[in-house]
Amino acid sequence: MASLKDMRVRIAATKATQKITKAMQMVAASKLRRAQAAAEAARPYAERMGKVLGSIAAGVAASDSAPRLLAGTGSDKVHLLIVCTGERGLCGPFNSAIVRLARDRASALIVDGKEVKIVCVGRKGYEQLRRQHGKLIVENIELRGVRTIGFEQADMIGKKIIALFEQGGFDVATLFFSRFKSVMAQIPTAQQVIPPMFEKDSEAGSAAAYEYEPEEEEILAELLPRNLTVQVFRALLENAASEQGARMSAMDNATRNAGEMIRKQTLTYNRTRQAMITKELIEIISGAEAL
Repeated sequence: MASLKDMRVRIAATKATQKITKAMQMVAASKLRRAQAAAEAARPYAERMGKVLGSIAAGVAASDSAPRLLAGTGSDKVHLLIVCTGERGLCGPFNSAIVRLARDRASALIVDGKEVKIVCVGRKGYEQLRRQHGKLIVENIELRGVRTIGFEQADMIGKKIIALFEQGGFDVATLFFSRFKSVMAQIPTAQQVIPPMFEKDSEAGSAAAYEYEPEEEEILAELLPRNLTVQVFRALLENAASEQGARMSAMDNATRNAGEMIRKQTLTYNRTRQAMITKELIEIISGAEAL
């Protein structure tokens, strides 16, 4: 049985840990408000841009002059998985849920005889994926030194993906990230970005026919790379909000668990101390009676 001193040290250590988890919870709550606002502000633009491009692309998708970013290479032999995760841990299942979704997709593609390549955006995803799929990782992009995610980071990632596509490095690219729903819920999401999969616009049926100047192909050649960057930017913002929400929830649970441990350890300490005092009193009384 541990001594009273060991119990006091253990209780003090648990209390110190509780203070740290409580502080991390408060910091995550503060960062969450800004990250959530940024993610929610980016959604309408990204969604509307996808609908506009989908409307323009509908008329030229089958054309021989359609941009390669829209039509693809005509094959789906090589798949690129762009896995966006966080740079730090202590955020519950946030990173592992995204990695699990990407790992399952990679395994399914390999079983189907496809070639898989992986680009990791974020240190935690790279650390988890390299254990099983280290040979498939072609690049690891870390954003550890970036305090606030900006469009320039998404633009850098988008240009690297497009350059790899133009070099013939892959046929299909899929973006993996976690969509923020609430503090308690973050949804791991897979979105195909090359060739893009556009959602059907419910308003398209009643919309008027438009004539474009310049031609649709020229517009798409300009907007498709920007759309890729916008979708990457949205994924990074969604991840930032999801990470803080998951960390806030995880640290709240850790703080509660530490409080429960402190309660149990204090109870054990008090009972042990009481038993030792009772034992000493019995020994004193027995010695006095013997005299």
